[in-house]
Amino acid sequence: MKDPSPEKQQRWIEFVQAISPGISPQAVRIMGRWRRVSHAVQQIGQASLADSGLTEAQYLVLMSLYINEEIEGRSEMNPSEISKWRGASRNTVSALIRRLEDAGYIERRLDEQDRRKFNIALTDTGRAKVSRYAHMQFEIVGGCFNALSEAEQSQLGILLAKLSQNLEEARRQLQKQ
Repeated sequence: MKDPSPEKQQRWIEFVQAISPGISPQAVRIMGRWRRVSHAVQQIGQASLADSGLTEAQYLVLMSLYINEEIEGRSEMNPSEISKWRGASRNTVSALIRRLEDAGYIERRLDEQDRRKFNIALTDTGRAKVSRYAHMQFEIVGGCFNALSEAEQSQLGILLAKLSQNLEEARRQLQKQ
């Protein structure tokens, strides 16, 4: 998607500044571009899952479990951990777990330390599914960044981490209100 004309950009900046006079016009432009890029990456990710039979939310639950196995060396996660990793409510995660369990991609196991709780683990079918689509997702989404050099990707990563910290603080401040 190409950028709006300079006249439209100026009208947008004037509109935003009428609402919030202290806002930086550059910040407004960056936010618009960020939203477009974020939306495009999300659409590409969803399209790469089109024939998987999974929603993006289901895939991300499976991916959390897969990463937990491969990186953390733990074969199980409890629903609260999944909820925290995914930034989703526990109710949402519970519904996703039920659907994934019905499809045979995950299984519930009683927690050995607390038999009142249960943990979630990938089945062989779930592991194969997420492995196949993780490769495809990484190839497709990773290719989106080919327009940037290694140094630009590194700088973008640093800037996004800095922005993420600032956004997390803003979120905490909003929750206090």
